[in-house]
Amino acid sequence: MLNNSFLHIPSVGASTEKKIWDIGIESMDDFLKSAPQFLSIKKRKKMEEHIVLSKEKIIEKNARFFYDSLPSKEHWRLFKEHQDSAVYLDIETTGMESWDIISTIALYDGANINYYVNGKNLNDFKKDIQKYEVIITYNGKTFDIPFIERYFNININHIQLDLRYILRSLGYSGGLKSCEKQFGIGRTGSLADVDGMLAVYLWKDYQKKKNQKTLDTLLSYNIEDVLNLQYLMINAYNKKIELLPFDLAKLHLPIKPENPFNIDSDTVNRIQSQYFYY
Repeated sequence: MLNNSFLHIPSVGASTEKKIWDIGIESMDDFLKSAPQFLSIKKRKKMEEHIVLSKEKIIEKNARFFYDSLPSKEHWRLFKEHQDSAVYLDIETTGMESWDIISTIALYDGANINYYVNGKNLNDFKKDIQKYEVIITYNGKTFDIPFIERYFNININHIQLDLRYILRSLGYSGGLKSCEKQFGIGRTGSLADVDGMLAVYLWKDYQKKKNQKTLDTLLSYNIEDVLNLQYLMINAYNKKIELLPFDLAKLHLPIKPENPFNIDSDTVNRIQSQYFYY
């Protein structure tokens, strides 16, 4: 998609990009072969120079170049070319206040599932996240990333793709679970009974009783979030390119890996009853 983009070029807005596409110039290569005549000679020359630079940045896999140049609502265009350096991230916390802590973190890079537990290996996250260039979340720009930065006292300078805003631009709203249902991947069985609030009680219960099934249930919920983020991101990208005035190949959805943990329904029922959650 980046090779089909012109919007990152200085002085090129959405209307100009659309005009370029509408006359059949669908890529930077097309532009270099036959620049649109409706542009002034000076502007064509400047665009050609920037296109040559842009093509070099694509070869270099320099996502930052496009992230800093594209409007934020068009950052989704980075996904295809940089999904091999992306990771899906989700955190669970004890609440949303400044004194609350991170209980668990889940990462999934399309091949490997990693998870971090407070009191065990949580600090390993700070090193492991540096392996990636792009972080994909749901509402991470507002919640997950600021919470992580405050909790660890670090700066997360990664490129961020937040599915909350990407999906909203496609007409999908609500929380992560709601968007999952709208895409036909609603959680079933015991997974459907666990949400963010119950996750808080799961952690509290685990801290008191050190019951492994309780922790496994929390981790299963946390990891399920990041596994579903991949499905949503690829589908969102495919829906975005459907809106273009030319055809681009859609991304194939890989087989979803098995969650290494299971929700224990007895644990869920016990905690719901104990904490009067319902």
